[in-house]
Amino acid sequence: MKFTLSWLKDHLETDASLGEIVERLTAIGLEVEAVDDKSSLKPFVIARVLTAEKHPDADKLRVLMVDKGDGSPPVQVVCGAPNARAGLVGAFAAPGTYIPGTDITLSVGKIRGVESRGMMCSERELQLSDDHEGIIDLPEEAPVGESYAAWAHLDDPVIEINLTPNRPDATGVYGIARDLAASGLGQLKTPPVEPVPGEGETPVKVSLDFSDTPSLCRGFALRLVRGVSNGPSPRWLQRRLLAIGLRPINALVDITNYITFDRGRPLHVFDAAKVKGNLVVRRARTGERVLALDGREYELTPEMCVIADRDGVESIAGVMGGEHSGCDADTRDVLIESALWEPLNIARTGRDLGIITDARYRFERGVDPEFMVPGLELATRMVLDLCGGTPTEAEVVGYAGHEPKVIIFPTPEVKRLTGLDVPGEESIEILSRLGFTTRDQGYVVDVTVPSWRPDIDGKADLVEEVMRIHGVDMIAPQPMASHGSVNGRILTPLQIRTRAAKRALAVRGMMEAVTWSFIPARHAELFGGGAPALKLSNPIASDMSDMRPSLLPGLLAAAQRNTDRGLGDVALFEVSGIYEGDTPDKQRRVAAGVRRGTAKLDGAGRHWAGNSATVGVFDAKADAFAALEAAGAPVDKLQVEASGPSWYHPGRSGTIKLGPKTVLGHFGEFHPKTLEALDVSGALAGFEIYLDAIPEPKQKPTRTKPRLELSPYQAVKRDFAFVVDKGVEAGSLMRAAAAADRNLITGVTVFDVFEGEALGATRKSIAIEVAIQPTERTLTDEDFEALATKIVDNVAKQTGGVLRA
Repeated sequence: MKFTLSWLKDHLETDASLGEIVERLTAIGLEVEAVDDKSSLKPFVIARVLTAEKHPDADKLRVLMVDKGDGSPPVQVVCGAPNARAGLVGAFAAPGTYIPGTDITLSVGKIRGVESRGMMCSERELQLSDDHEGIIDLPEEAPVGESYAAWAHLDDPVIEINLTPNRPDATGVYGIARDLAASGLGQLKTPPVEPVPGEGETPVKVSLDFSDTPSLCRGFALRLVRGVSNGPSPRWLQRRLLAIGLRPINALVDITNYITFDRGRPLHVFDAAKVKGNLVVRRARTGERVLALDGREYELTPEMCVIADRDGVESIAGVMGGEHSGCDADTRDVLIESALWEPLNIARTGRDLGIITDARYRFERGVDPEFMVPGLELATRMVLDLCGGTPTEAEVVGYAGHEPKVIIFPTPEVKRLTGLDVPGEESIEILSRLGFTTRDQGYVVDVTVPSWRPDIDGKADLVEEVMRIHGVDMIAPQPMASHGSVNGRILTPLQIRTRAAKRALAVRGMMEAVTWSFIPARHAELFGGGAPALKLSNPIASDMSDMRPSLLPGLLAAAQRNTDRGLGDVALFEVSGIYEGDTPDKQRRVAAGVRRGTAKLDGAGRHWAGNSATVGVFDAKADAFAALEAAGAPVDKLQVEASGPSWYHPGRSGTIKLGPKTVLGHFGEFHPKTLEALDVSGALAGFEIYLDAIPEPKQKPTRTKPRLELSPYQAVKRDFAFVVDKGVEAGSLMRAAAAADRNLITGVTVFDVFEGEALGATRKSIAIEVAIQPTERTLTDEDFEALATKIVDNVAKQTGGVLRA
């Protein structure tokens, strides 16, 4: 929503500055997105070129004598514009003036030896357009000596606010002024709209025809004005429309556009001579089409509302008028329409047709129903004032009046919902200033909502109105409730280990599987189970009779199922419970995994550089140790004993222990007999570790260590190339460079090695990149020079290298 400052002041009597108005708009919820203030153009004055002579040393330059109109002698200006001539009236900038288009401040200077004391400006230099082919050429009657910005009405700032969808009342300048007045920033000065007396009835009748379907029109007002003269609208109206980005068309259309933005009331005008018969407001018929004012033809559906005459559709109701009945310079009789449409239907029609208009923007949010007829009267008055003519009486159909909402408002709700301690009397006063009417019943008030606020539905909405006018910035920040002590650990150690082990195994390229907790009896017996206490009384299947003593049978069966479907190189893991007995202390938390085929950590399958080797015992060992380390086991103290349980290969397996008694897990390749019994084939290795066997780390009081923090200063990289003997290793050179200053140098890498005749048969060049990270301050050029010298000296001392020329 855009409007100019002078437009706002048509409705608001205020002495507030532009800055105060902008700040207050944002404070009351009408957030200002942009302000286009051309105040920088005030120093530019209208001046006349008295003479224009050719520059003595440049064919394309002219020497102008310019009259500034202030009574002082003419000034000399050197100008290169092709349209510079004697008698031209344009915009002049004196020395000391800031030119926004070129971002320079003028000074007295010499151009090709001729002194120039100012500039005749183009539109681009004033940021009015991109035109810089010539200087601004004003009409002969432009007042020389006056401010160009004031004469061109460029000193009227344009304010753009961002409206939320629930504020249809602020889609007009009057509504914005009403909110500012309620906030205490001035007073409304616009009187109510007076009815315009008419002569006789409107000859064109209107009917609402929706048959048995819900009506899409809540009211329709129409009036005919005969004998209008439709030409260009006055300059003040054109300037306002141009300021907000609208193109002036003609007086009748400009009036409707003006009222749309001035009062938030969209209107439409028909050329009465082009309307055949009476108007009918109805649903469109399947296949009907209309050529709209944007020059495009739209196909309509029965879900859309239209205004039609006896020849067909004249307008897409509430969205866009039709080209056929539009007003032009030949219009002599005009029908002015003001209607109320169903907001949801307007929104749906606009989306379905892909039409975005200012009328749709307002109707889909909900316009003031009580301003339907006053809007028609206001438009009629402007048509009479600007175009002349004789109006008929207004015809209003379908409008049943507005039934205002009444909300019971307990004034203490303001304190409860916002924390603002606003007295009840002040809350009622704020609502009254916003147009609400109140009936006091103590601390509970009956509030009647004005017709222009369809967004107000309950007491919370009234609290919001009080809050935004009283001042959102008045809400004091409140700290969150603090606990008496630092919260204790929420997860148990076993839960923490479970999550850590899962993450570690997933990082190693294994996929998590979830297998059954019960397995066939013969499988349970293979892995040390099969006890009578672990047999199910009512198994879900005959081959799922025992609780599992290990996760490995389920994982091996899952790997085989993947193999049977063509996915032979698979790595699976599971972290869950196993059962060694029927008591709680015999139920253990285990992490287990299997790898099959070539599913190694560094890649699987075939490759042009060589196929991956099949998995083996060391792959399983690495997985087991990774899971143990993630779960918090002291891996530096663990011992590995050769051989594992009977289901592993005796020569390719191991047992992980912590001390002589605590077994933390097993790993290895599986025994061929085990695989045969499970009906599983292929190269398979796996592991199983007991998370609940890992001892809790002892809590020892330790001195708090400082945390490593990121430096706020920019890291820098520098390249060096050294010539050294061929026998010098690159690692030696890197260590020498890094040792030059370990506080600043965070890394050294080699990016190039060169040998050639230019260096000699026994020499080579090694190029390194040194990463430098300041921690205390930003380094200067002198600091970098000193550090570079230390690097070169240290490399020379330790390797004999010299900086390559």
